[in-house]
Amino acid sequence: MIELNYILIIVLWSLYFLLHSLLASFRAKKAFEHALPSVASSYRLIYNILAVVLLIPQLHLIYSVPSINIWQWSGELKIVANLLAFVALVGFIWSLKYYNNMDFLGLSQLNQSGPISTSQFTLSPFHQLVRHPWYLFALVLIWTRDMNAHFFISACCMTVYFIVGSIYEERKLVVEFGQVYRDYQQAVPRLLPSFRRFLSRKQVNELLSNKED
Repeated sequence: MIELNYILIIVLWSLYFLLHSLLASFRAKKAFEHALPSVASSYRLIYNILAVVLLIPQLHLIYSVPSINIWQWSGELKIVANLLAFVALVGFIWSLKYYNNMDFLGLSQLNQSGPISTSQFTLSPFHQLVRHPWYLFALVLIWTRDMNAHFFISACCMTVYFIVGSIYEERKLVVEFGQVYRDYQQAVPRLLPSFRRFLSRKQVNELLSNKED
């Protein structure tokens, strides 16, 4: 039964990430607009609701079905792990001020008519360090927790998705924003910060001004 649960959780995460990526594609959005134009503006909201609801089976396995312990932080390491998790959580909350959260949730689009509008290319202070700060924060939060077998398998699945998913996400961003995003890719690392590759505020302004030329 334990082995079946391990396989099941891998399958559930794989299906979740596959569906999540497919629904995020331009093709899926356009198909939804074409099939249901009267509710096209609700696509983002529906997408977010599905993203939450479809997490329930995996979370049930992780937190309700017993599995063996892999590791538990203790002593000084526990303090360090919790400190890193706290910094990541604060960073995520702080980053919210640089996003249009109503747009992200899909609520502001409900008042729109016609095709779903595209976003504008902007860079928060966190994007000066890595191209996907939310993925970085999530990875820190995930890997600083105590792990049973189900959580460990889930952590591995999520890590692979963040790495592979960020590659496919950036292909869409290149299509959407063009050369300015290619320049940004060359200047800033994808997931892990580097002392050699980051953008100053001046460089951000120059990059964004080049977009408008």
